[in-house]
Amino acid sequence: MKISLPEASPEALAHSQAFTRALKQHIRENNGAIPFSRFMELALYAPGMGYYSAGSSKFGAEGDFVTSPELGAIFAKCIATASVKVLQQLEDETVFFELGGGSGAFAEHALKQFFELNIVPTRYCILEPSADLRERQRQRLKENLPAELFSRCEWLDGPFESAWQGVLFANEVLDALPTPRFVVREGEVYEEMVVLDANENFIRVDQPADAMLRAAVRHIERDTEVPFAEDYCSEVLPQLPYWIQAVGGLIEKGVMLFVDYGYPRREYYLPERSDGTLVCHYRHHAHNDPFYLPGLQDITAFVDFTAVAEAGVNAGFDLSGYCSQASFLIGNGLPQAMQAVEDIEDEVVRYRLHQEIKKLTLPGEMGERFQVIGFQRDVEFRDAFAMGNLSRRL
Repeated sequence: MKISLPEASPEALAHSQAFTRALKQHIRENNGAIPFSRFMELALYAPGMGYYSAGSSKFGAEGDFVTSPELGAIFAKCIATASVKVLQQLEDETVFFELGGGSGAFAEHALKQFFELNIVPTRYCILEPSADLRERQRQRLKENLPAELFSRCEWLDGPFESAWQGVLFANEVLDALPTPRFVVREGEVYEEMVVLDANENFIRVDQPADAMLRAAVRHIERDTEVPFAEDYCSEVLPQLPYWIQAVGGLIEKGVMLFVDYGYPRREYYLPERSDGTLVCHYRHHAHNDPFYLPGLQDITAFVDFTAVAEAGVNAGFDLSGYCSQASFLIGNGLPQAMQAVEDIEDEVVRYRLHQEIKKLTLPGEMGERFQVIGFQRDVEFRDAFAMGNLSRRL
């Protein structure tokens, strides 16, 4: 059944058409085929053209999806409350390093909560690949933070190149890492490629996988003790250990904290998920066509949290814990936030905050679908996962 998606404005459509022509030319220049992961990378991050690099609104009612920080202040307050447990163990300069700052909502509310708790990181750093989003974040924080807090904000062009201490935080970043797609045919591993058909349309075809992708797929089969069935197709991130090392490897003392939607490995690669977990978001509609209006839609894949755990441990960290978003928030300040909501006299405000809490925590909303995983190095952070730790499932 074909899903009906909203029409793009003439300006947006012209942008997508120009980008589509550039993508097709790139395919031609690369012997007529590129890995799906490369298509995804360009579709999301091509300078000035990709989804996260162009200027359209991404978050909230005017964008394509709603993230936890965009619902209100409560999510950021709980993450900041958990992070204070780390900052209190550190001396000298401390850093809170956010990957992908979104609209700037998380940074605004987190910094205000740090101030309320009287433990403010020396530097609040944001790594944001989109120049447009970076400027929006800067403007929002300048307008909504006291000057002393705003002075601690800075935007980085890449990960730290020298040792640092503090907290690395990423909300809905792992799902947007360009992912290879694989398929198993007659026991062999193939990689999904993007080519052009006779009518110059994007289509997906398979070619024998390289050694790295093949080894990653075989590792999954060994770990789950279940070989993939014929024609089983899914995603895997062989580059994840290198990415984790790049963004967090130079943490001298501190934690890495990731929030995203996904599953432990044995649930990720269930037989019924025989076409993977790829999902696209356009104007609050989820669908499975990654070739729809390139540059105007998000393309993501669910996260294999077992792979994240392996990558973090292999980078020299200890696993702090793994749990649902609901459990993590409840264990890190949500009860106090709920009590504060009950003390609000304005019924409209109180109702809005009740709805925010429900969306963050209910199983049918974000509470169970989103997971939290943490790693520590020379600090203690396991208490942040005391409520509902599911590490045994990894």
